[in-house]
Amino acid sequence: MRRQAYAALDLGTNNCRLLIARPSGENFTVIDAFSRVVRLGEGLAGSGRLSDEAMDRALAALHVCADKLRRRNVSLARSVATEACRRAVNGGEFIERVREETGIALDIITAQEEARLAVLGCHVLLEQGHGPAVIFDIGGGSTELVLIEPGERVPRIVDWASVPWGVVSLNDTVASAGDSNAELLDRYARMRMLVSDSFAPFAARVAEAAKAHDIRLLGTSGTVTTLASLHLELPQYDRRAVDGLIVPSVAMRDISQRLSGMAMQERRTLPCIGPDRAELVVAGCAILESILDIWPADKLGVADRGIREGILRGLMAGTPAPGATLL
Repeated sequence: MRRQAYAALDLGTNNCRLLIARPSGENFTVIDAFSRVVRLGEGLAGSGRLSDEAMDRALAALHVCADKLRRRNVSLARSVATEACRRAVNGGEFIERVREETGIALDIITAQEEARLAVLGCHVLLEQGHGPAVIFDIGGGSTELVLIEPGERVPRIVDWASVPWGVVSLNDTVASAGDSNAELLDRYARMRMLVSDSFAPFAARVAEAAKAHDIRLLGTSGTVTTLASLHLELPQYDRRAVDGLIVPSVAMRDISQRLSGMAMQERRTLPCIGPDRAELVVAGCAILESILDIWPADKLGVADRGIREGILRGLMAGTPAPGATLL
């Protein structure tokens, strides 16, 4: 008899992602996956609503996910929605529409639960050490920062913060003035200031811990995986080369500053960025540099894993959380 299949679905502000897996010892083996850029949060910063076009894009992706869940005979799944649905005045209506049209029961999780799942999903990639660490997740609509200390099996969360700036919300909020180098750098400076102001309370709380000599840093997001790919000069994205990579922080800053002064057309031509990420990557760079300001670790760990892997680990450990559904 085949072992039970579990599924984790994460509907974010920019992406819809699904993982289906079976337990394999202490880990799991992925048997199916899906990822699509849906831009659910497009225009949300200005209107406070999910647009009809954005909801239609997300629903089209969720229909694909529903089909995969049925074909793979998934017995237990957890499907979550994050910042876009938390912020939108019509987020609840959209969740109900998803349930009626696809059968998928999305759970709008809190920022705290989002941070917990990200830690659960990627903490195994943290550099070895006994000092404090920060794990961060730069999303489309928000960024989560988690201060942790080593624990028995899973790190102990000491403090956390969520700010409403992700690559989509920051890009939509800070208007572009033009494509001259001075205008591009001015826009980047405004992004950095906005994010730094939002991080300030967390920065003050972790200031003492940041002085430890062996601090560690791990990031999970399209921003860090993209910049890591550029650092490695990969001709195309390769998860095996990037997931678990340790990169000098100064190299990530250098790449961020180089991208911040590039025109959109120039960014589009770079391997591993392309048209999908060209518009949003600079906002991610501004967030990443602001994180490095408050947690100045010499090296940055890169994770191509996060919320979905955290959900799967919870399901397989028998702690599915309230939003899990038997299928």
